[in-house]
Amino acid sequence: MFMPSLVRTALAVVALCLCAAGAGAQARNVAGGEVPKAAPARSNEISLYREVFGYSADGRRDPFLSLMNSEELRPMISDLQLVVVLFDRGGDSRAVLRDLNTKEQYNAKVGQTLGRMRVSQITPKAVTFTILEFGESRQETLALNDSTYARKP
Repeated sequence: MFMPSLVRTALAVVALCLCAAGAGAQARNVAGGEVPKAAPARSNEISLYREVFGYSADGRRDPFLSLMNSEELRPMISDLQLVVVLFDRGGDSRAVLRDLNTKEQYNAKVGQTLGRMRVSQITPKAVTFTILEFGESRQETLALNDSTYARKP
């Protein structure tokens, strides 16, 4: 608030000086018998320009929204429990996974994507996921009834 009031005061002083100078010149001209003429353009006039920014949202995303929505992030491998594996040597194996937080159930097959994870292999007692994070990929295996697998928080 300090700067705008300072600028307003300075502009008021400049305007008063310009008005006083113009009024004095007109008074001299009228008193001397001359007809007042239009004042020539002053080279020392002050011009103020306000800088304006615009954002056209046509065909663009909202810059304040996250790049990843919650459907792309969930489920995490630490949230999943392998319930049943239907193994087929011919390649049409299926796995039933349950999300421990939401109690949602997933019927997965090889090549299916769950969040950021892709099912890369199903064996008789485990499911292997390829997880894509920050441009890097890693593999993790979720085993059936494995009590040694420590779930990450």
